[in-house]
Amino acid sequence: MNDFGVLGSVLGSTLSPCSHQEQIFHQIRDLVLTQRPVHPMHILRKPVLTFQARRFLDGFNGTVMFAVKSNPHEDVIRTLIQAGITCFDAASIEEVRLIRRLSQDVRIHFMHTVKTREAIREAYFDHQVRVFVIDTLDELHKILHETELASDLTIFVRLALPKNKDATVDFSAKFGATPKGAALLLHEARLVCSRLGIMFHPGTQSSNPEIFTKGLTVVADVIKRANVKVDCLDVGGGFPAPYPHRIIPDLSLFFQFIHDGVKAFGFEGMDLYCEPGRALVAEAGLLVTRVELRKDKTLYLNDGVYGGLIEAAKWAGEFAFPVACIPQDGSDVTEETALLPFRFCGPTCDSLDMMKGPFELPETIQEGDWVLIGMNGAYSNACRTDFNGFGQNKFISVDF
Repeated sequence: MNDFGVLGSVLGSTLSPCSHQEQIFHQIRDLVLTQRPVHPMHILRKPVLTFQARRFLDGFNGTVMFAVKSNPHEDVIRTLIQAGITCFDAASIEEVRLIRRLSQDVRIHFMHTVKTREAIREAYFDHQVRVFVIDTLDELHKILHETELASDLTIFVRLALPKNKDATVDFSAKFGATPKGAALLLHEARLVCSRLGIMFHPGTQSSNPEIFTKGLTVVADVIKRANVKVDCLDVGGGFPAPYPHRIIPDLSLFFQFIHDGVKAFGFEGMDLYCEPGRALVAEAGLLVTRVELRKDKTLYLNDGVYGGLIEAAKWAGEFAFPVACIPQDGSDVTEETALLPFRFCGPTCDSLDMMKGPFELPETIQEGDWVLIGMNGAYSNACRTDFNGFGQNKFISVDF
């Protein structure tokens, strides 16, 4: 197995054929060997992010809104704006400030259903946010009070869906109103807002596009109950990223189910939105970690659960992260080199800081070698902490 063979799944095959991938691998390896990072290093591949953004913009018949929480790095936001994304889903006032600092022109939807009064007021009066989401009457009252009964509000009612067994995380367990409650909220919000919307979220990493049909079916029932005019429809995120060993339909099939449902239920007149996060950024990110110690089939890395690898521990068994080794001496991994299943331990003095994998890496891997972890663009640098003093890291954006 050669170096390119090891890194093939790490780089993915989204953009181009193998010959170009091999070139990309050598560029990444050269970058690592030049930088020789002693702390974790995130690599953002901007062309991959741009490509993913174009897939959504070209395939979805509505407004594509990036879920900022998945990766709030400035380079990510700037790259998406350059690619044509003009709308952003913010869940906190800090995310609102970030987006507005980077652009005065894009639209911001404040999508958290529980916002502080101070955040609502600042978002409206200081950052030109006019779109807010609710799932309770109390939240509607907060928004009206803090915006001083503004006449230009767009209010989305968030609807909870039945449990989605095909999603990694069921978002309706924490957010959203029941169909009966959502109908009441639509009725009440219609009286006080300029534009009225309804939304749902199918759950993280949804692998079955039919969930959007089910969601739209519930939406139709709720609108019928409320008997009011609804102007906007947000079908949420949940679009899956192609992690190894996961069989998922092509992104175009998800769009097809959404578009067919919109037509079938007579929603064509509504402004249509989706809010991808993971599906946009996961493939664009790589994480470089260093082996600090090897104990048989356990590798102690300089990054872990409290750093950029929280999902490698949290979702072990749900989806895998592709890995590859870059030897510190720059040597090639030959076809004769066998792979072994390793587990990872992070750098902190916490026994929870472990990732069981298995992560298949060359049997020759040793202290000082680097481990490249692919599909790491979502919820990696975003969830990083300084716990136990291991927060140092580097972020590099590349044009290949």
